[in-house]
Formats: sequence, C-alpha cells, structure tokens
Amino acid sequence: MMQTPLLLTQMIERAEKYFPQKQVISRTESGIQRFTYKEWGQRTRRLASALTKLGMQEGDKIGTLAWNHHRHLEAYFAIPCSGAVLHTINIRLSPQHVSYIINNAEDQILLIDSDVVPLIEKIQHELNSVKAYIIMTDSDTLPETSLHPVYHYETLLKEGDPSFAFRDDLDENAPAGMCYTSATTGNPKGVVYSHRGTVLHSLSLGLTDTTGISERDVALPVVPMFHVNAWGLPFAAVWFGTTQVLPGPYFTPKILAELMESEKVTVSAGVPTIWLGLLNELESNTYDLSTVRYLLCGGSAAPRGMIKTFEQKYNIPFMHAYGMTETSPLAVVSVTKSYLETEDYEEQLNIKAKQGLLVPGLEMKIIGKDGEVKWDGQEMGELALRGPWIASEYYKDERTQDSFRDGWLYTGDVVTIDEEGYIKIVDRTKDLIKSGGEWISSVDIENALMAHEEIFEAAVVAVPHEQWQERPIACVVVKEQAKGKLDKQEIYEFLRPQFAKWWLPDDILFLDEIPKTSVGKFLKRALREQIQENMKEV
Repeated sequence: MMQTPLLLTQMIERAEKYFPQKQVISRTESGIQRFTYKEWGQRTRRLASALTKLGMQEGDKIGTLAWNHHRHLEAYFAIPCSGAVLHTINIRLSPQHVSYIINNAEDQILLIDSDVVPLIEKIQHELNSVKAYIIMTDSDTLPETSLHPVYHYETLLKEGDPSFAFRDDLDENAPAGMCYTSATTGNPKGVVYSHRGTVLHSLSLGLTDTTGISERDVALPVVPMFHVNAWGLPFAAVWFGTTQVLPGPYFTPKILAELMESEKVTVSAGVPTIWLGLLNELESNTYDLSTVRYLLCGGSAAPRGMIKTFEQKYNIPFMHAYGMTETSPLAVVSVTKSYLETEDYEEQLNIKAKQGLLVPGLEMKIIGKDGEVKWDGQEMGELALRGPWIASEYYKDERTQDSFRDGWLYTGDVVTIDEEGYIKIVDRTKDLIKSGGEWISSVDIENALMAHEEIFEAAVVAVPHEQWQERPIACVVVKEQAKGKLDKQEIYEFLRPQFAKWWLPDDILFLDEIPKTSVGKFLKRALREQIQENMKEV
C-alpha cells in the first residue's frame, strides 16, 4: 500500500476543490458574515502568507485567544498547514493560568479577539516568548492598546498571498495543534495533537455509528474553539464540506435558538449547561427547530430528564458522548444498536443516558480494585484508553506519570460497563463519595435531582464525616417560577424511591447559581470549599 501522509492540508484543499460554494456563516461583533469555502480558503492562505512574513517558522507555537468565528477557523488551518503549531488558549481561564500556558508553550505570536486585549495587556510583562500580537476585529482600525508590536488582522490579510502554497513535505506525526486542560486543580496541562491524530479523529466523526457528520449537514459548534478544538468539529466540517455556523462571542440561548432556526442547523454540540439554557428558552418562546438531526452533548453527564424533554416534548434527538482534552476528544458515543431498538421509550432512554460505545479505532480497559471489571453494569472501575488520537504524555509536565502508564491513558473517570459494552460515567475518581466503605455516585444523584421539573441545576459533593468518612450534600438551583415554593422535604420525597436510604444527601442547599469551570462544568472544588467554610462558621 502507498505510504501517504495524513495531513490537515488535504482537508482544506478538498474543501476548496470540491465544495467552493458551501458556506462558513460567522456571527461576529458587528453581525452575521458569510464566506464560501473558496473565499475562506483564500483568506486562510493570505493569513498563512502574512504569518510567514512575520517570521513564523516550522514548529513555532502560535496562540489564539478567540471565540467561534471565521477568523479563528482560518487560523485553525493557516498555522498547522504552514508547519507551525496551532495553540488554542482558553480565554475564560484566570490571567495567571493564561500567562502560565503561553509561557509553557512558548508562543511566538498571539492572535487575539479585540475584547480579549485587556486580559493580555494585564499580563504582557510576564510573557517571555511572544514577539507579535495580532488583533482580530471587524473594525477598520486597531483599538487603543499598550501591546507592542501589534498588527491589524484584516490589514495583514490584504497584504497576504491568496494563492500561498501550503507545505507538502510535512511529517504526519509532527505537531499540528495543542490545547491545555481547564485546570480544576493546579496548573493546566498541555496536550499536543499531531496531524495524523487529528485527521483520524476527524474521520471518526464522519462514521454513521458515531456522529455521522456529512456534506449535507449544517453544523453549529457551541463548544468553544478554544476548548479541545470545538470537539474536532471544525476540522471534520471543512474536510467533509459541511456548512458551518459559528456563534461568535457572548451568545445567549435566544441567539442559539434563532441561529438554529434561521440557518436550518442539523447538528450542534455543547455541554449540558448549554442545553439546559436552550431548554429554558424553548419553554419561553417558540422556534422551528425541525431540521435538527441531533444535539451532541459531552463534558459531563447529561441529566436524564433533560434528554427526555428534548426528545419527547420538542422532538429533538439527543446524543450523549464522552471524551477529554487528552482524547482529541471523541472516545465514546451513545448510539443504540439495531437489535436493542424498542418502542419502549424508557428502555431507549436507559441507553441514551449512558455515555455509550467505544469509537472504532480505540481500545479500552476498565480497572477496578481486583483488575478488569465485569461487564455487568454494576462493578465500577477507572477507564483507561489508547489509540491513534489519544495523547501519550503531557507537554513538559511531570504529571505525565500520574495519567500515562504502560501505553495507556488513565482517564480518572470511574465507569461501569454493561453486557452490551455501553459505558456509563459514574464519577471522577476525585468526586466519588466514600460513605462507610461503600461508594456513592454524585452523578447519579445529580441526574435524579435534575429530572425534577422544578430544578434547573444540581451538583452533589462529599463533605467529611466523623463516623462515615464522607457524606453527600446536594446543591440545587430551582427554576424561576419555583423559587420560594420548592422545599427540601419535597425533594427528599422525590429522591427516596430512587435510592437506598444511605445514598440520600445529608442536606440539600438552595443556591442562586452553581460555580462552573471555564468550559461550563460544575466546579465541585469551589462548592466543597464553600460548604466546608459554612460548616466551620456554624
């Protein structure tokens, strides 16, 4: 067989050649902008040309601090297709973490959205490697800034070559991109993605039995392009000629619903908090979302009640998936096997509520206290993965030895696996609650709580206990119409039929909001600290 390299260049070249009329629809600070793949390809080549003139060399890390829009998508290809490394930086992290990430990666150039300029100005004196700043804006002029040297993105593009030739001699194992974890504890950890891994991961997104992305789709990635490459959707969409709708900065559930309706979106991806917000919007206003093939949900377990409402009330199919920064991220997708399909919706929901089946191309094992666990849906163990788009180490980080052993990535996620091979995330190893020597899954209690029609969000954390070692405490945010009406007793009555008595939370706290990480997951560390501080005061 021919030994041809798997490179990102073949993705953009295919889009330019076979899908020149398909569109990238981008919501920016000034409104909706539309580009054909032909126009977008020329802009991408102009950017590659401009960056090369600025001194970008093979292997250089080029950082982006940007929302989901066409300019960010141009950087997604201009940088790696020129032999450099695309480094997407989470703009929701603290200034200290952003500074750490830029210095650890040794970024040479930063591409920055105009609203992120104040963040970078604050830490500019700490950045050791950055030689140039490029501001991405719809405005014809640069904002006033202390950054230096600073360039205007669109001006650079005008000076760039629209027929700039991408590298044709790249090694498929060379770095194409890198991303850092969202750092719930300690400094963020860097993960480097190769061309080969990114191409194979993109291919997996097109499989019918995974997400089945195709040319016919209109994809709306709500998950940020600065977080695990928007789950790889931008790469796959360009390669397959999929229409892309990029929601831009500061979107709301209303804006998402309007985009889905007006652009006839078929596929969208986001974390559970995004879909909870959309559900609230659908319950307040009417939209035609009949084109949606499915909503893809990952990041953390989706509440069973939310899945049911989307599917039963709004006729919008819901797809569960699982992955992490270290897995590019797609690793597990919940699709129902043909012989398991039934007219009993509750049975179908049992499958949909699990994270699903391992994606073709990957291997897994689940390690419990006595070795690999039984496939019985009961025994818990830590999920370990390996495969061509799974990281093998963290970038310049001694914590590599904590997660990577014997050629496997130990995910830190505790799961069960049933007789059919469906994986269910039970908890993070650090979030499992050990009460009297037995394990309690915070995720199971959270999902049960969020199935209550008056509860908007719920998080369950462990607190120390003298007799039982740890006990669960539930924190809930009730829906607006139920505030002041829903009480603890009613919630306990709702939970009792579903769990053994010792699983029930020792207390239920009503909060205005639950603290979240920079990517929308519940920040349980902050919750634990808050509860323990309150307990000391009492």
